[in-house]
Amino acid sequence: MLKIYVYSGCSTCRNAIKWLKQHVIPFEEIAIRETPPSLADLKAMLAAHDGDLLKLFNVSGLDYRSLGLKDKLPTLSTDAALKLLVENGNLVKRPFAIDAKKKVHLIGFKEPEWQAALT
Repeated sequence: MLKIYVYSGCSTCRNAIKWLKQHVIPFEEIAIRETPPSLADLKAMLAAHDGDLLKLFNVSGLDYRSLGLKDKLPTLSTDAALKLLVENGNLVKRPFAIDAKKKVHLIGFKEPEWQAALT
């Protein structure tokens, strides 16, 4: 089943959930702050996005800025960057939707991408 990691205060996340419900697509909703994606899910998402770590990060978030990750991220190893994401759900770009069995790996909500991947 599709797992979708969301933050309740995120309008993009709410739009994604609304879209899933409108299209009657079953999903498991997970609070990203309390339960960040697992290391396995992060690695799968990273592989699906050609190893581009930046795509996994919420670059407009306060945590990203307060940690100075704009400058630090390019020097971090992949393992160190993934460790940050596993430990702090605020750093993960959302919504973060994954279904490994169906090979669905979506970050952010762009309706055409979701349409192509899920319908």
